[in-house]
Amino acid sequence: MQNDIADIEYQLSSLSIKGLTNKRVDKHNNVEKPLLCLHGWLDNAASFLPLMPYLDNVLAIDWPGHGLSSHRSSDAHYHFVDYVYDLLALFDENSWPALDIVGHSMGGMIASVFAATFPEKVKSLTLIDSIGFITAEAETTTENLRQGLLSRLKLSNKQKHQQLKAKQQEQAQKSRKIKSHANLDSAIKARLSVSDLQYGDAKLLVERGTKQSEDGFYWCSDPRLMTKSPLRLSTSQAQQIISSIDIPVQLIYGDKGMDMVKLGIEQYKIHFKCFKSTMLSGGHHVHMEQPKATAALIAYFIDRIS
Repeated sequence: MQNDIADIEYQLSSLSIKGLTNKRVDKHNNVEKPLLCLHGWLDNAASFLPLMPYLDNVLAIDWPGHGLSSHRSSDAHYHFVDYVYDLLALFDENSWPALDIVGHSMGGMIASVFAATFPEKVKSLTLIDSIGFITAEAETTTENLRQGLLSRLKLSNKQKHQQLKAKQQEQAQKSRKIKSHANLDSAIKARLSVSDLQYGDAKLLVERGTKQSEDGFYWCSDPRLMTKSPLRLSTSQAQQIISSIDIPVQLIYGDKGMDMVKLGIEQYKIHFKCFKSTMLSGGHHVHMEQPKATAALIAYFIDRIS
């Protein structure tokens, strides 16, 4: 297996999508028939580094606004469906055939919608501590819409206030100071405080998810990722999407992972046409904690359906 890790970049309209791969990149900066790995919210491509010694042809991307990929334009937001379009554009840009996809957390949700709407582009889907979607009941629609739009307005007003105090370049530096850490260890501990990650795994994510300035380390992720979603799928809509997935799906989840995944198994498993699940010892990032076991399950699943 290949252990050399290479950086890769794709240009999608105004977005620069960065990534990591352990497969040789051709002269056109392309990876032929990769195992496409999609990370979760506020993570980055480094989420899949622990898997790379055990799997060939891995290509892990940074979603827009995450890791080293560019942020969306100032007049845009991070709608869930826009990530699905990013994935479609990535396939179109590279003229990829149907691929095996691995999606962790939010990446699994995006991949699920993609597999349902573009089944000709997906051979198999492995979900890691992810099943179904974050839904909302119909009676909460108005309040969710209100809170989502208010969260955008709050961030916009905060940014306007900051811009009054300095020029754009100076303000960018000021923003970094607010969110900076004196050293990498401080940033790692901050990430550990809001997750069940182990130190070494958090270090991988933080190293790719921060940049260093003269004032310390600051987060690369777009602050707009923290705004609330104004619209969510209803339960019936989510079930309809899952029931439209025709390709084989496997779920790998941690026994100490997110409760919504365990609940989701009961809610969604009957709507898949071909579904299996395996529980491993670990938390939400079980693929980082148990990379060898996770990789073996992925490889066996893909080989069995090929």
